[in-house]
Amino acid sequence: MIQVLRIPDFRLLWLARTATAFGAGLLVIAVPAHVHSLTGSVTATGLTLAVENLPILLLGPLAGSLADRWDRRRLMIGADLLHAAAIASLPLASGAQRLWIVYAAVLVQGAAATAFRPAAQAHLPSVVGEGAMLPRANALSAFTAGVVGLVSAPVGGLLAARGNLEAVVAVSVAASLLSAAAIARTRTPSARPLDRPLDRPPRPSRFHLPRPARVLLASHTLYLFANAALTALLVPFALARLGGTTELGYLLSALGLGFLVGAPISARLVERFPARPLIATAQALVALAFLAMVNGPAIAAAFLVGVPGALVPVALYTWLQRTTAAGLLGRVSSAFLTADAAAAVLGAIAGPALAGAAGLPVALNAACAVAMLAALITCSREREPVQPGPAGQPPGLTGAQAGEGAGPACPRHDGHDPTSGCGHDQRVHG
Repeated sequence: MIQVLRIPDFRLLWLARTATAFGAGLLVIAVPAHVHSLTGSVTATGLTLAVENLPILLLGPLAGSLADRWDRRRLMIGADLLHAAAIASLPLASGAQRLWIVYAAVLVQGAAATAFRPAAQAHLPSVVGEGAMLPRANALSAFTAGVVGLVSAPVGGLLAARGNLEAVVAVSVAASLLSAAAIARTRTPSARPLDRPLDRPPRPSRFHLPRPARVLLASHTLYLFANAALTALLVPFALARLGGTTELGYLLSALGLGFLVGAPISARLVERFPARPLIATAQALVALAFLAMVNGPAIAAAFLVGVPGALVPVALYTWLQRTTAAGLLGRVSSAFLTADAAAAVLGAIAGPALAGAAGLPVALNAACAVAMLAALITCSREREPVQPGPAGQPPGLTGAQAGEGAGPACPRHDGHDPTSGCGHDQRVHG
């Protein structure tokens, strides 16, 4: 996995994404804690989290379109600078009367993150290529994000609890500036857009999803919905079943440890097995491990949740990066990122609501069943209609199979299955 760090531009991109994640992670607890200290209101504190998630839901399609139309390096640099400027304004909110400054800063910071993520996701194949280094890069990014998430949020919360919001802001701003400087030093240009126009000019807010990606978008959204519902129920589950907050800490640590173990393994698995069966198997294992956690030895099962849980995003995004044409990758990535955010919000609402109506055990087991349903949808096969090709091209061939921007189909799979793991030879143009 660490072999990918031998690529100079990836080292800089990895440093930039790590710095950005750390700077944003510091704010996860610190900003809501600051709002609560100013107002004493649970509603005002919760509104902070809602405002933070609003940009990805509203601006996700536009961000993906910009990532495909503009230079992705410059877009990421601009997003970092915007993030730094927004967060630098937080200390100006010194009282409840200036609470609007916090909401405005969080909103702009969320918009900057919304622009950064699809651009970074789409730029990665240009840096490392689409061969064996791509899943290693995604695995290392997932591993790093897990470590940063475990460290940054508690550190930010601890500093905020001691009245050191200025220190949190200073470190977060410095992290954004470091990220911008690292990206500016990279030399790999963004991938060129499609050489041929689409059948219809893309609208800025329109998602472009190849047919196979639509199935994975639906199943992955359902899978994340179930995960969000289970996550929202972890606190009441730990209090009712395990005995208290200390046990909850053990449970979360086991989940995090499993994720960190699974991330390095995922790179090898992605190279060995076809994408869709691999994703479906990982989702099913997560569902079974969750089922064991809520009905059996919770701590051990929580570790087993994390291992295949790390494999799902690595396999999914590697497949997307290999099978999606360069000029559409920003929009396709933003479609998945937006669905991720929507599923997280809806799952966090639905889980507690079902627990209140039918009881905690019913809600927990229902969420496990939904996660298993997502795995079944992932491994389902839909018959694609034969599309008439351009003049001189046989019906049913994609642009890649006809020689537009890609080599010949993989001899192992004869080009029949775009999710077979050889997607770098079978780009889809929407």
